Amino acid sequence: MATTTTEAITTADRRRRGGAAPRLQAGSRGRRKRVEPLFLVFLVPTLVLFTLAITLPAVMGIVLSFTDSVGFGEFRFTGLTNYVAVFSDPAILQAYLFTIGFSLATVLVVNAIAFLLAIALTSKVRGKIALRAVFVLPMVISGIVIAYVFSFLFANSLPALATALGFAPLEQSILANPDLAWVAIVVVTAWQAIPSTLLIYIAGVLSIPGEVYEAAALDGASSWRQLVSITAPLTAGYILINLVIGFKNFLNSYDIIVGLTDGGPGTATTSVAMSIFKGFSSGDYAYQMANATIFFVIAVVIAVIQLRATRGKAAL
Repeated sequence: MATTTTEAITTADRRRRGGAAPRLQAGSRGRRKRVEPLFLVFLVPTLVLFTLAITLPAVMGIVLSFTDSVGFGEFRFTGLTNYVAVFSDPAILQAYLFTIGFSLATVLVVNAIAFLLAIALTSKVRGKIALRAVFVLPMVISGIVIAYVFSFLFANSLPALATALGFAPLEQSILANPDLAWVAIVVVTAWQAIPSTLLIYIAGVLSIPGEVYEAAALDGASSWRQLVSITAPLTAGYILINLVIGFKNFLNSYDIIVGLTDGGPGTATTSVAMSIFKGFSSGDYAYQMANATIFFVIAVVIAVIQLRATRGKAAL
């Protein structure tokens, strides 16, 4: 019996070390190298469409940014003339300053409110599932529709309310005030962006084991102490992801700004995306393609930072 047992152990050990395992690995390698025809059926049309609709126009646009093209007809190469002009154009620099400032302000407002709402909607409150559904509704409404609704509120309802209350600073529409119009854009953009950020924060808060909070409560930690010492550190990865992705998305804001102010008063709220689009329609194609190329490089740099900053953070 002992001999039989020893032989069985030796056979099992031999199989574990060099028998069946290599065959399975070899088979796995073979299966990995094989490409299913169905995979190519879905991949190839997608690559072709992406190349024709995005990659090719982008490359052509970059090439035309070194010319005097108006978008059609003949053109000649002018070198870096457009790029030099972009960096010395006060209107373009103003657009970049507004876009970056607006993006920073909005990303801070959105993340602060969304984080606090996530804490509230994951606590022991009645109807929190229904409240979550209500709070995510703005993300399914078109940005231009939201902008037109809020434009009416800022131009009519808010001044009427301020007049009734005797609050002089808001008796006139803030959309017509060069110093306050950006505040309206931040408010409306945040109202639409909070739901998607909120969902990520809810997922982050729910991923924290309940035992951690129970242990903290037994040690006498207050709600504020739990928030600072447990919730915030354990959701740091989610916070970082929302900050970087949100900032990158707000740089491309267009529809809400068009619906609220159309870049006004004057050029006070003209974003980079708006200046590029208006340039395309006014005959400054090559000039605005240079602007778009610079903006593209900035977006790529932010994307690289995002990839490096969020690498491995989803597992936190």
